[in-house]
Amino acid sequence: MSAHGTEFVRPRADEVVRFDDAKRHYLVGDEVVRALDGVSFSILKGSYWAIMGPSGSGKSTMLNILGCLDRPTSGAYWLNGENVAEMDDNQLSDHRLRNLGFIFQSFHLIPQLTVGENIEVPLLYLGLPQAERKAKAEALAERVGMSHRLRHLPSELSGGQRQRVAVARALANDPAVLLADEPTGNLDSATSTQIMGLFQELYEQGKTVILVTHEPDIAAYAKATIVLKDGKILSIREEGA
Repeated sequence: MSAHGTEFVRPRADEVVRFDDAKRHYLVGDEVVRALDGVSFSILKGSYWAIMGPSGSGKSTMLNILGCLDRPTSGAYWLNGENVAEMDDNQLSDHRLRNLGFIFQSFHLIPQLTVGENIEVPLLYLGLPQAERKAKAEALAERVGMSHRLRHLPSELSGGQRQRVAVARALANDPAVLLADEPTGNLDSATSTQIMGLFQELYEQGKTVILVTHEPDIAAYAKATIVLKDGKILSIREEGA
């Protein structure tokens, strides 16, 4: 039973994300803004999705809910078997830490920390001992081709290198879902191709990847695409469908 009194069927074991008639409405003055208006879809573990839509389509609202930064007003959002709509703020924060890896357009690296220390941040929140954090950060830096830069600060890196560090940090908690918000927005086309190649490798290694983008050439890397308009799903395209 949801907090809104509606019975929802639990997702299947292979569904890492599921929206069931999810709505997010805001009251602005006397007007109800239907930012998300009855959205239903599911994403299987190990798949690669893009979410697209023009400004005002509901893309940012969906991103906030996907990222456990907000909850649906009604309906359900299941992430890795748990209904986010029923969680309080502390539960939401813990679920986010344990299940999501975030990659942003502007990298969001901590400028005072080295590459290795930035990668360690999620592990610090998870309470891992220092030696284990250091070893894992080194392994992740190696995985994204940044092991030669472990002691450098973000200001000493190129944009592509910063994004590689951000990817390594996003992988630190072994997340159920990698959530990337316009991940190539601050990169030139050649560097964008390299970063999208890295996402492709992670997908081929079994990671679930969700891209939020307004760029069709970036969305084309995904194997399925959701297009939003006016808070509703305009279309869902799956490769081979």
